[in-house]
Amino acid sequence: MAKPVVAVVGRPNVGKSTLFNKLIGQRLSIVKDTPGVTRDRIFAPCEWCGRTFLLADTGGIEPLSDDLMLVQMRQQAQLAIDQAQVILLVTDVTVGVTASDRDVAAMLRRSGKPVVLCVNKCDAPGQPPAAFYEFYSLGLGDPIAVSSVHGSGTGDLLDAVCAHLPDEEPEEDPEAIRVAVIGKPNAGKSSLVNRVTGEARAIVSDVAGTTRDALDTPVSNEHGHFVFIDTAGLRRRSRVDDAVEKYSVLRAEMAVERADVCLILIDGTEGFTEQDSKVAGLAHEHGKASIIVVNKWDAVEKDDKTMDAMRRDLEEHFSFMSYAPMIFLSAKTGQRVETLFELIKEVAAQHATRISTGTLNDVLATATARVQPPTDKGRRLKIYFMTQVSVKPPTFVCFVNKAELFHFSYQRYLENHLRETFGLKGTPIRLIVRERGDT
Repeated sequence: MAKPVVAVVGRPNVGKSTLFNKLIGQRLSIVKDTPGVTRDRIFAPCEWCGRTFLLADTGGIEPLSDDLMLVQMRQQAQLAIDQAQVILLVTDVTVGVTASDRDVAAMLRRSGKPVVLCVNKCDAPGQPPAAFYEFYSLGLGDPIAVSSVHGSGTGDLLDAVCAHLPDEEPEEDPEAIRVAVIGKPNAGKSSLVNRVTGEARAIVSDVAGTTRDALDTPVSNEHGHFVFIDTAGLRRRSRVDDAVEKYSVLRAEMAVERADVCLILIDGTEGFTEQDSKVAGLAHEHGKASIIVVNKWDAVEKDDKTMDAMRRDLEEHFSFMSYAPMIFLSAKTGQRVETLFELIKEVAAQHATRISTGTLNDVLATATARVQPPTDKGRRLKIYFMTQVSVKPPTFVCFVNKAELFHFSYQRYLENHLRETFGLKGTPIRLIVRERGDT
């Protein structure tokens, strides 16, 4: 069962993300003095006094705004409120009670959920400023003075939050497959996450770069248990000038690091771009199981040869990760999305494959008999034995007489032979060469 959710809400620029980062103990949510920087919900586990819950950061609520992005931010905050067991309303003592605060408080009272009122930016030591007492007028009970920058008052705040949490439930399924959805901006990452979850989980817009944070979305269905991580579009580093975009690139890299499977989204209407190769390279370098997902296939003008032609083109450009299977789908219409789940399960299982040392060395003997190891100046490479040392990705150590004789081309041959024998679809393989006697 899912952990209880505590939604951090409030109008823009009251310090929600700073408080969020302070409570979870890491810099996960983007923080900047620009209202509206956090536009989607992001979740992270928070632990206090033996209780663990999910803290959900949200974009600021502007109840009466007609601005399209602010309206969508308000919808995201409402979704977080609907899913939450406790709501943490953050206000700003340096500004005092505003009309927006009153509107948000009224919105929360109507939700019927327990609300903890946080008065942020009480940074001076000692008694809170006089403006602090104005917040009693919101009718949400006793406010709690907090400094999200210094951390003062956060213990009292978490005590109040935990007092409202429901009884503990069993832990989430540890077998859930973590899936990072990566790609260049506007490839349809958020649309795909929304399709697999069946709700407007992330803001979808034709404006490239709308998603700035990494979003975790648990999904359970007849195919199994998954956690989809929607990420900001990865731009070329030379073009990442804005501070917010720099944080977003780092966030996407962190998402890849903690994923089991990476879905590399390609815009089918554009075909391959250099940036697609860079995105795929990130997953490859981190040793992640990967699937190349060609999205927007419904919008591509095609005949009976179009898919084969694009497949050949992408195989050529992604030759460095020829192990990655390819699927053509449409997040908009749902075409082949169900097939994607089975493919994710398959490559995740291959990524975690473990092969016994005895079996490996039988395969090694066959491979070396078929193609003799290389020689140099009369000295031949000898591979004494091979053993698997880890999974995710499958990693093998080869003990040899002379490492410099183990040329890249022969390593590639052995890798291909392993794939021919064991499959290992969708996962990179790591080969580590050790001279006998090396530690």
